[in-house]
Amino acid sequence: MIQPEQPAPTKWEPVIRVGGILVATVAAVVTGVLELLLTSLRWGDLTSIWRGDPIGSGGGPLLGVAILLAVVANWAIAWFAVATTGRRWALGPPWAVWTLMMLFAAGVRTPEGDYLLGGEDWVALVMILAGSLTFAVYAYRQILKRIPRG
Repeated sequence: MIQPEQPAPTKWEPVIRVGGILVATVAAVVTGVLELLLTSLRWGDLTSIWRGDPIGSGGGPLLGVAILLAVVANWAIAWFAVATTGRRWALGPPWAVWTLMMLFAAGVRTPEGDYLLGGEDWVALVMILAGSLTFAVYAYRQILKRIPRG
């Protein structure tokens, strides 16, 4: 099979690669904070937040919106990092930052003695697992891809 010719590298490639990693890492932080905020979202919050009440003040069961957001956003961040840099290892920095941020949130106490993410918050625990596994699955799929020999 004939391989298509690779375009000649330009002087902007290193800038684009660094920029892609930076944007992906910042996106991991921003989406991570949003996911942490949404872990306490309850069914009753869908109406109470419009009155100005904080997230988690409504009644009803917890909603797993943070889990879905973690999976979709982390897959998109991993894809963006690899696509903009052309390197598989580029998903490492956003993955590490996101995971460290979640572990920090799960292990830090507030001045009142509460954990930011408690052990009884099943949405937060599943979100951490699913979000990190999303990066892992994307990395595994990248490893399995065949590298064209030139």
